[in-house]
Amino acid sequence: MEVEFDVKIDAGVLYDYMLHHTYTGSAGILGSAVGALGIVAFFMKGYPLYLIFGVVILFYLPVSLYMRAQKQALQPVFKEALHYRMTQEGVFVSQGEEEQFQRWEDMYKAVSTGRSIILYTSRINASIFPKKELGDRQAEIIAMISTHMEPKKVNIRGTV
Repeated sequence: MEVEFDVKIDAGVLYDYMLHHTYTGSAGILGSAVGALGIVAFFMKGYPLYLIFGVVILFYLPVSLYMRAQKQALQPVFKEALHYRMTQEGVFVSQGEEEQFQRWEDMYKAVSTGRSIILYTSRINASIFPKKELGDRQAEIIAMISTHMEPKKVNIRGTV
């Protein structure tokens, strides 16, 4: 069985990926906790500096990620659609004359967000499949991922 599909990545999809990647990691969790503690300290002590600190910490990361997603979406690689072909051996991704291949057993993990299915090829690199682009192929793609990756590496929920 093979599944082929094209996806176009825009700034919104990149932002969704960046938010998920950041806030499921230790840096995002720690940053949110520190910002929240600053706001709690303001209510306990009444010092406006704590409130300012907490709000800046809580809002800096999402705003900076949004700006980075906007900038990254302008790169040439995101101008045209990416073509994916999932086979029994792995995933081929191509754009124009360029093609790359990743074996299923080398995949790091697969997760989902409200907007995308994310197939991590390493701890920091991923293929992003926007659900709006997948249409009726979504169930097929999830089945391919689930069939070929170890269950402990797959965390795709609330889809289809």
